[in-house]
Amino acid sequence: MIAELFVNALISGLLLGGFYAAISIGLSISFGLLDTVNIAHPTFLVLGAFLAYILNSEAGMDPLLAGVLMTPLFFLLGLFIYSVYYQFFEKTSAEALRGLAFFFGILFITEVVMIMAFGVDHRMVSAPYANGSLGGSILGMELSVPYRMLSVFVVASIMTLGLHLFFSRTFFGRASRAVHQDMLALSLMGVDPIRVKRIAFAIALATCGVGGALMIIMIPIEPAVGRLYIGNVFAIVVLGGLGSISGTLIAAVLLGVAESVVSTFLGPSWSPAVSFGILLGVLALKPSGMFGVGDTR
Repeated sequence: MIAELFVNALISGLLLGGFYAAISIGLSISFGLLDTVNIAHPTFLVLGAFLAYILNSEAGMDPLLAGVLMTPLFFLLGLFIYSVYYQFFEKTSAEALRGLAFFFGILFITEVVMIMAFGVDHRMVSAPYANGSLGGSILGMELSVPYRMLSVFVVASIMTLGLHLFFSRTFFGRASRAVHQDMLALSLMGVDPIRVKRIAFAIALATCGVGGALMIIMIPIEPAVGRLYIGNVFAIVVLGGLGSISGTLIAAVLLGVAESVVSTFLGPSWSPAVSFGILLGVLALKPSGMFGVGDTR
């Protein structure tokens, strides 16, 4: 019985880790590679979730397809937000606290707009894979894999792998990593570092299209639900190593498994404590995270 619970908890934790990776990968790019602390990232994920809900409920569109279609819109939004941020904060060398206040302001404004538009009721989507589970008996243990978690894990893994390959194998990806290390050297190579940062930030925000769709498949959403994940996404990005996309995926799976196992045997209230305990323990031994810049990329 205990072995069956443990194996099911491991499976759930692995799938949950895929979801955590999907909602953290954008922040890993903006914070880890660009040193831009977009504290509003989880709120944009909720915005993407609500847009997926509208397309699903009003047009009958599959939420995953809706997430893909929303990606260009979030990309354009990212271009606009970074242009404003650069013009009024980064360009004038404003202190980091003022820049952080800028993203806090965006967070609260976006949340208020969503409350005015959608209210505070929880919303869900309908899809063939939103219900049911894949089950079976292995070695006398009854195992169950919810379709919604499995679909989220598959899509999240594809998105994470795609971004990892893009930022590790392309010239733009290498330029994005170099822009934080030495902007002057990048400029001497004929590359506009501000343009690189603008596009990379837009890519980071574009992940909120698919990430938001995955969020509303996983859980019912309401405008303030993004606040619940602020701590998780920052913990995952720091634990994996700032700027390491592959590290973000590994850290997300680690925290997902830890939360699932602890929640199963000790109760849900212990999950955050154990997750952040792992974060503190790893940082005490390796301050740069499990995979610091250059370790795996």
